[in-house]
Amino acid sequence: MYKYIFFDLDGTLTDPREGITKSVQYALSHMGIEEKDLTKLEPFIGPPLVESFMEYYDFSMEQAREAVEHYRVYFSKRGVFENLLFDGTEDLLASLKAHGNVIAIASSKPEVFVRMILEHFGIDHYFDFICGGSMDESRISKADVIKELLSRMELSQDERKKILMVGDRRHDVEGAAQFGIPCLGLSMGFAAEGELEQAKAVAIVDSMKEIEEFIRNS
Repeated sequence: MYKYIFFDLDGTLTDPREGITKSVQYALSHMGIEEKDLTKLEPFIGPPLVESFMEYYDFSMEQAREAVEHYRVYFSKRGVFENLLFDGTEDLLASLKAHGNVIAIASSKPEVFVRMILEHFGIDHYFDFICGGSMDESRISKADVIKELLSRMELSQDERKKILMVGDRRHDVEGAAQFGIPCLGLSMGFAAEGELEQAKAVAIVDSMKEIEEFIRNS
């Protein structure tokens, strides 16, 4: 049975679509690119921003980092709160806590923003550990975030076998796999069709209720 549950944030517990896409739109505008269709910017939800700017707009590393700075101007003031909890999120967290699970956040989003979001929705108290990326980008990949989280938790090798990652993108699956941690994929997030299957998620579920059922029956 899984005891430690690591959650991704964006696309897993919350729907950050509006805030993230508008922040990317703002950044692109400052880089001389006008993008009116926000749906085209949804692939930015989940992966590290620097990687996404380089992949989707062919930015150099220097340009991508400049774009991230512009992104954060909008996001820190408005985008961080243009966000919604997925239906059933709080019920899931409350139930897991009641059953004795240890709950953690492992997000590539800068930790300062992760904490702001959890506090904004009043769910921060459910988490035993909160680990996000760093503002200086020295910790932005999901693998680096999980490595830091494991360091903070100081679990034995036997206890690490009781960890389950829950996420909506291949980065969650692949990052967890580097530490031998299985990842449950969530289809209600922002993965492309077949992405989670190709990344070899241990299973794929469609709702918060199904996340709990998987944890209880494993």
